[in-house]
Amino acid sequence: MNDPRRDDPRLALLRHWLEHDLGWRDSGLAPASADASFRRYFRVTRPEGTYVAMDAPPDKEDVGPYLKVAGMLGAIGVHAPRVLARSAADGFLLLTDLGSTTYLAELADRRRAPALYADAIAALVRVQARGGEHTASLPPYDEKLLRFEMSLFPDWLLGRHLGLQLDANDSRELAAAFDLLVANALAQPRVFVHRDYHSRNLMVCPGDNPGILDFQDAVHGPLTYDLVSLLRDCYVTWPQEQVVAWALDFRRQASAAGLDTGADDAQFLRWFDLMGVQRHLKASGIFARLWHRDGKAGYLPDVPRTLEYIEQACARHSDLAALGELVRGRVLPAMCATLAGATA
Repeated sequence: MNDPRRDDPRLALLRHWLEHDLGWRDSGLAPASADASFRRYFRVTRPEGTYVAMDAPPDKEDVGPYLKVAGMLGAIGVHAPRVLARSAADGFLLLTDLGSTTYLAELADRRRAPALYADAIAALVRVQARGGEHTASLPPYDEKLLRFEMSLFPDWLLGRHLGLQLDANDSRELAAAFDLLVANALAQPRVFVHRDYHSRNLMVCPGDNPGILDFQDAVHGPLTYDLVSLLRDCYVTWPQEQVVAWALDFRRQASAAGLDTGADDAQFLRWFDLMGVQRHLKASGIFARLWHRDGKAGYLPDVPRTLEYIEQACARHSDLAALGELVRGRVLPAMCATLAGATA
């Protein structure tokens, strides 16, 4: 039988750290999860309870931002993992355990949605209302980053994955849409942005819900970005009427907490819609890149949902009609055809 330590040298190194540096001999160690990066997570079982060990190879992942943002979220007063120990040389962190029930899993019972989203919205308002003193030390969500993210859509989804060529008119229309989306993002009030505040990164934690994960890419950016991540989730869909109701509930709470949420509901919802288009252009490109660059095909089935969000939002705003038509007429059919071909 193969020795798993030989097959997985980093797992053997992690065991050595736990046993020899922390003195945790005879601890149980089992996979907890992996994400879209090179990080892996293991659940460590001890007589007194469970913990989570993060494996972040130092040549591929810098845990510095994770440590910094974890401290910020703790100071703000939301439920994020606390760092208990670190091996800087080997790229290991020992964290408190927020459990194994994600929002995505719990939302299989749709009756749970009102309570879960109420908690997530309240926590997001807390992060934004109390996070102002921390935002100066976060990277800016600036025009350069916004444009780079959207470039993933033509580069990785249209070109690399679908082989679609844009003519001169389509290219001009796409560039005009990018200009509009950048202007919309930069016009919004700037707040602490988690950047991946969605159902796979929110844990169901009775008594202090939600537990918040995967926050290391936090930036200082647009008010509606995290709300879009939550309500126009790439992994679970809600009716438009429900999304609007939740979005306006957030606006009421955020306004009451002293945040600038725009002149009226209409302006706020336009900010929200256009921010969603920017995010989903990025997400669809990332999902294609995860397959072609990193060999991770599991996100491809989520691309049609992501494209449908773009199409629906563009239909509500005439200045994005051309982008909506491109997605509806060419991109979405091509994507669905590739998925059908993969399962044929």
